Amino acid sequence: MIASESNQGMLKLHHVSTNLNGFELKDIHLEIQQNEYFVILGPTGTGKTILLETIAGMHSVNQGEIWLGEANITKTPPEMRRFGFVYQDYALFPHLNVYDNIAFGLKAQGYSKKEIVHKIEEIVSWLHISPLLNRNTYTLSGGEQQRVSLARALITKPKVLLLDEPLSSLDPNTKEMLQYELKQLHKQTETLMIHVTHDFEEAMFLADRIAIMNQGKVLQIGTPEDIFYHPNTMEAANFVVTENIFESEIVIEHDKKFIRLHQHLLEIDTTLTEYIGYTIRPEHVLLSQRPLLKNAIKGKIIFIYPKGLFLKVVIDIGINLTAIIEKKNNLSLALGNEIFCNIEPANINSFPLILSSISK
Repeated sequence: MIASESNQGMLKLHHVSTNLNGFELKDIHLEIQQNEYFVILGPTGTGKTILLETIAGMHSVNQGEIWLGEANITKTPPEMRRFGFVYQDYALFPHLNVYDNIAFGLKAQGYSKKEIVHKIEEIVSWLHISPLLNRNTYTLSGGEQQRVSLARALITKPKVLLLDEPLSSLDPNTKEMLQYELKQLHKQTETLMIHVTHDFEEAMFLADRIAIMNQGKVLQIGTPEDIFYHPNTMEAANFVVTENIFESEIVIEHDKKFIRLHQHLLEIDTTLTEYIGYTIRPEHVLLSQRPLLKNAIKGKIIFIYPKGLFLKVVIDIGINLTAIIEKKNNLSLALGNEIFCNIEPANINSFPLILSSISK
């Protein structure tokens, strides 16, 4: 098995800041566990690649430190860190065939021809690219090129494997297949992997934990479930939820807390007070012909969008509220029909807001 060197410890970024051509990474603090699959998620242009390249040592750190285990690697040159790096454009050597691309790092490290042959046989078998070894790289499909790029990075047993949007240019079927293969490779190699993407579904499938990043800052770190169901800032909510994001003051009546959704009051389970942001997952909006829960709001259906086995239904309750339901339901849904939207208090996710962020 081609596994990474063990006992390297966690990768730690202690309040790292750097400035590159006017773009600033701001006080990045991360602790990534040994052997973790960690995904950095955020929109295009938010500094994800710059952060990855800073971890690799390609950009100097203005403030803060980077540690791998007990070693401070803040000023260690990239070639001494022994990190693997896979870019979205594959970055293969066009003058070398597949075999020589994969063998390049091993040759540089002084491995014998016999050792190189053995290691290449093993990794190309894992990645299902054995028939490609004598091919020129420009004859390969995007998925094949990315597998070769992964093989070249993994074969040198990197301490950390850095993946910069590795699946972004692939067609949906190839992308799905490589997601699965990356998951399996992570289990087999036990390599600490840091994967950058703007694709939320990709992050949800691959990650042990996710860091949401925007405008050079890390907004939130958590498991995929934490990020998906409990965004803790308005910026994070706008990126991972996109629908049913609202703001309200807390209203207390009879020792219970309520929030305003347009002209409606909804009971909420929260420890927060004063002004909050809140989200309601569309799949947590239960549609019915009559009220079923204490939080039941009557509205009118204004849009119905088929989404595979599900329907996305937009209801006008004074403002738009989105629900996701299975197509196989017993409701008679039609544009203009009145419907009740039922929401459990515990399914309303809340986070603090400052007064200046509240819409006037």
